[in-house]
Amino acid sequence: MVTSDTSDAAAPTESADPAGPADAVGPPDLGPAPLDARLGGVLGGRTARAIEKAFGYRTVGEFLEHAPRRYAERGALTALDSLAIGESVTIVAEVIDVRERTMRARRGSILEAKIGDGKGLLTLTFFNQGWRTKDLVPGARGIFAGKVGDYRGARQLAHPDYELFDADDPRATADPEDEEAIRWSRQPIPIYPATASLTSWQIAKAMAVLLDTLPDLPDPVPAPARTRLGLVPFRRALELLHRPEKVADFKRAQDALRYREAFVLQTALVQRRIAARATAATPRTASTGGILQRFDASLPFTLTDDQQAVGSEIAHDLAGEWPMHRLVQGEVGSGKTLVAIRAMLTVAESGGQSALIAPTEVLAAQHLRSIVKFLGPDLAAELRPVILTGSQSTDERRRALLAAASGSSRLVVGTHALLGDRVDFAELGLVVVDEQHRFGVEQREALRTKGATPPHVLVLTATPIPRTVAMTVFGDLDVSTITGLPSGRAGIETFAVGLAEHPGWEGRIWTRMAEELAAGRQAFVVCPAIDDAHAEDDGGPEPAEDDTPKRAPATVLATAERMRTMPVLQGRRIEVLHGRMTADEKDRVMTSFAAGDVDVLVATTVIEVGVDVPNASMMAVLDADRFGVSQLHQLRGRIGRGQYAGVCLLVTTAEAETTARERVDAVAASDDGFELARVDLELRREGDVLGERQSGGRSSLNLLRVVEHADLIVDARGEAERVLEPDPELRGHPALREALARRLDESDAAFLGKN
Repeated sequence: MVTSDTSDAAAPTESADPAGPADAVGPPDLGPAPLDARLGGVLGGRTARAIEKAFGYRTVGEFLEHAPRRYAERGALTALDSLAIGESVTIVAEVIDVRERTMRARRGSILEAKIGDGKGLLTLTFFNQGWRTKDLVPGARGIFAGKVGDYRGARQLAHPDYELFDADDPRATADPEDEEAIRWSRQPIPIYPATASLTSWQIAKAMAVLLDTLPDLPDPVPAPARTRLGLVPFRRALELLHRPEKVADFKRAQDALRYREAFVLQTALVQRRIAARATAATPRTASTGGILQRFDASLPFTLTDDQQAVGSEIAHDLAGEWPMHRLVQGEVGSGKTLVAIRAMLTVAESGGQSALIAPTEVLAAQHLRSIVKFLGPDLAAELRPVILTGSQSTDERRRALLAAASGSSRLVVGTHALLGDRVDFAELGLVVVDEQHRFGVEQREALRTKGATPPHVLVLTATPIPRTVAMTVFGDLDVSTITGLPSGRAGIETFAVGLAEHPGWEGRIWTRMAEELAAGRQAFVVCPAIDDAHAEDDGGPEPAEDDTPKRAPATVLATAERMRTMPVLQGRRIEVLHGRMTADEKDRVMTSFAAGDVDVLVATTVIEVGVDVPNASMMAVLDADRFGVSQLHQLRGRIGRGQYAGVCLLVTTAEAETTARERVDAVAASDDGFELARVDLELRREGDVLGERQSGGRSSLNLLRVVEHADLIVDARGEAERVLEPDPELRGHPALREALARRLDESDAAFLGKN
């Protein structure tokens, strides 16, 4: 299958087919572990090298997991003159004419090939891919798949997938009305993720060689579970996935392989949970009249029901004999920080220390201020909370390091600086990781290992999708959820300001902001970049989708300068905040803003989490389409935190009905963070659920989707527990044990164990 879904438009570097006859070898003996056999021994060295270069696969088992990204359902042969505009079609036709011409408006060329089926004509269009003239020659016959478009009244397929028949293939000359041709035409065509040098049809050809030599395989999923769920065996599922005869075949294959994927991962995680509970930890409990009780009595408000429930779950874990591993996910502003403080005070009662790590210095400083404010002067003096960051002066850093190492400080807040080799604790009892998706696995583990005995671990997140929902579903963490908001919050109204269709609305943005400022309130303006040369370096906006307009983003420095010249904002105090400022500069600006000495803060996503200014009532997010759904929800959570209602304007020039605009509209339509989390995953490309930065290995999901297949995952978890309860070492389940070893290499096992 030659496919237009390539990484570049260059011609293949080798003229020979990497999966062709020249590289063929005799039927191999795959040995006792056929899935672990090297590809070179089955497909030949040249093909194996091409596959490894393209995808990194080295073994038979790895390559067989390269599932088709979709299937073209051939259906009945379609008359070209009856195709509907906008319809996705797969047709059998013959190349009639091929022409290449230079584009007038820009550099490059257009290749146009006319194809026909005797009943009509259709044009295939390719940009800057003149090398395809080697394939598309008059008289060539094949299958063409794509979406029918219209260009100057003529039907066309732009960059279609296609497979050309070999001259000796009977399909190349078969009568379209022949019964065998019709039966063949109804077989689904697997279309694989491909590259310019290894096309989909070549992958299918290599896959067929593997399947022809593959013996029967033991199935890691227990037979009773397969029977209960009606799943085909593992070997049969591989056959139906890659060589389906009909649509129902590949769907049955996907069901079986998807469950297998979930079951193997869940088995690994249940094993990790069993191992973790075999590790001793120091129990931590609060006493009558102790620090926690004194703290609770000093609070000027009552904890929400969710805060009390989650607090009880954490207290139960802390009192246990093995380390707590708990994730607390909650809405923006739901009070997760207060829950964490109460956990830290419980640990402090027994002389233990807590380390809270935050992703940015702004957020770490905000946490320290919140902790000191919550504690009050007496408890703050007793517990001596300190902060440790990378930009501190030598004297400040020395004092903080001494306070942590001596145990005089029982609450240590910091950034990545906490992970340094010189950072020691007298008795580390609890690690709190805020916005954990902003940290790598090794970073979190480095902090956890600073305890003489394994400390308890509490993870906080307001961003459960995309990576952290996967960890919630798969992770070796107990999960607590805070859904309610503290009383007294006035709420937020959010509006999408579409400048593409309403360019005149821009002036109203600043007029509306001036109205809020005149009422004594404050405002945020968020931009995706610092200046023309620097994108934000404090995490930054999430990568935009392909249909985000390719234009220069709004920048902090230019926007602030422009705002200072606006008559409607004349006399207003406007400051900037971004990742390239020093820690002292950031702290000065945030302190001034919190004190009301700054009217408008123009910032990047450095203010995404943790910044708490109750008087801030308005936010304008410029180029909102450059941010992800969950990120926009996080950003607007910085306003409406006090008695004044918040107004959030999501300003975008993205066109309607694009994915970029859908993200913005979704946030404007809902204030439910968990619902938006599901929307966020649906709008993302598949396969980026865990992400390389989080896993560092092959833990990325293949056929499984954490939202769509939640029920299946729950079932697989239960099945894994039933298998492991009587046999935690899997001595009676060798196929499952081998599947675990094969699926989870060392880096993956470390990833799963450290979450």
